[in-house]
Amino acid sequence: MITSRQRLDKWLWYARVVKSRTLAQKLVASGAVRVDASRVTSPDYRLSEGMVLTMTVNTKLRILKVVELGTRRGPALEAQSLYLDLTPQLPPRQKPDPLKGPPALRLPGSGRPTKKQRRETDIWTRKDQA
Repeated sequence: MITSRQRLDKWLWYARVVKSRTLAQKLVASGAVRVDASRVTSPDYRLSEGMVLTMTVNTKLRILKVVELGTRRGPALEAQSLYLDLTPQLPPRQKPDPLKGPPALRLPGSGRPTKKQRRETDIWTRKDQA
């Protein structure tokens, strides 16, 4: 049984993971891409359907399962049909503590605060005094 295969860098470009084929080659060559948990450094690695890619693109972790191989670099909706995104969702951001407040502002170039200035700032930021 012969299964169709495609170059890894070409598929990354078709799936719009990167902006150009050259960037796809550099991403793979840097060792930032894993295929089925093994590191791949060759852009001409032959990719087939069902493989899982784990990579870091622009400081974001992406986990993609190859659903089908591409034939062209089409619109975004067509590119999204090439993979299933398995990237875990990030936890929601916590809101800042309203009692803490923003840090004290200082004029640029005014240097570090003196002990006296620090004590005066601490009066305003203490929680026990309201």
